[in-house]
Amino acid sequence: MTNAVIETILSRSAAKYYDPAATLSDDQIRDLVRIGTSAPTSFHLQNWRFIAVRTPEAKARLRPIAWGQPAITEAAVTFIIIGQLADSSTIPERLAPVVEAGIMPAKMVPEWEIPARGLYFEQPQRQRDEAVRSATFGAAAMIYAARSLGWGSTPMIGFDAEPVHREFGLADDEIPVMLLTVGAERPGNWPQKPRMPVADVLEFV
Repeated sequence: MTNAVIETILSRSAAKYYDPAATLSDDQIRDLVRIGTSAPTSFHLQNWRFIAVRTPEAKARLRPIAWGQPAITEAAVTFIIIGQLADSSTIPERLAPVVEAGIMPAKMVPEWEIPARGLYFEQPQRQRDEAVRSATFGAAAMIYAARSLGWGSTPMIGFDAEPVHREFGLADDEIPVMLLTVGAERPGNWPQKPRMPVADVLEFV
């Protein structure tokens, strides 16, 4: 079983070394985020945001609070992948374009909002879990899209969340879930590392 999508997934590896002279255009960055936002979210919340750190000045602000990792300044762009706490009150607004496009009848909107309210209202752990889940789905789509376009990428959790939150003006309901560096690779990166056997991680019931 193989096709271009599967080959992209199976050939992806984390890039440590980037070509610091290579850049991504604004349109290329927008396209990556557009692809990222095609990922699934609970109740179509789309509870994410992306900050593209790409100027030398912004990279210089980020690198010290990202444990001094060279990829922050060498990659073409580092995305701050942000999850927003799940808020069921946003559902009518999020679903309005879906109704307008004729995909969903308007009468179904409360049928989504009411159970979502029951799931998330005054449930801070669930709200946070959904923020992390949504942001991770979006980042994963961007990772594989970058690979398919010939770029390297690396999801990174090596950063100090509170300084990133403060330095880049995140809202109170926003969580910096991960950093994602993207750019042209230079020699020295490893291929994809072997994974555990499927038999060790899969159970049939």
